[in-house]
Amino acid sequence: MSDYDDNRDVDYERYESTEGRRELEKETQEKIVQVYRQEEDMMILVYAQWCINNDLDPVELYSRAYPEQQANERLARGLELTVSKEEAGDITDDTLLGVLTMFGNEDLGMVVAEEIEQMKKKKRESNG
Repeated sequence: MSDYDDNRDVDYERYESTEGRRELEKETQEKIVQVYRQEEDMMILVYAQWCINNDLDPVELYSRAYPEQQANERLARGLELTVSKEEAGDITDDTLLGVLTMFGNEDLGMVVAEEIEQMKKKKRESNG
């Protein structure tokens, strides 16, 4: 019998009691929240790195999108994980906008979209 089978039997026995069911449900909910937070942290890192790659201030853009919020601790932690734009891989505009939308950050997505349009306009003007 594998470790998986052993764990499944134990979980099944726990699930048979009301208390065990509640405990398993609580553990499952905690795991879901933990995974969501990890994915959200990755979204923050993608956003921060995209800003660095495009010579933009991630804190300033964030504060434009969410002026009612004070300092964002998770954004500060994400900034600590960014690298210089020379070291970073490319993050496309569409990738960032998609990730922001997936996590319900429409306000930040609007600010980012405005910045993208301004960058495109500057590029057209410098080429034209």
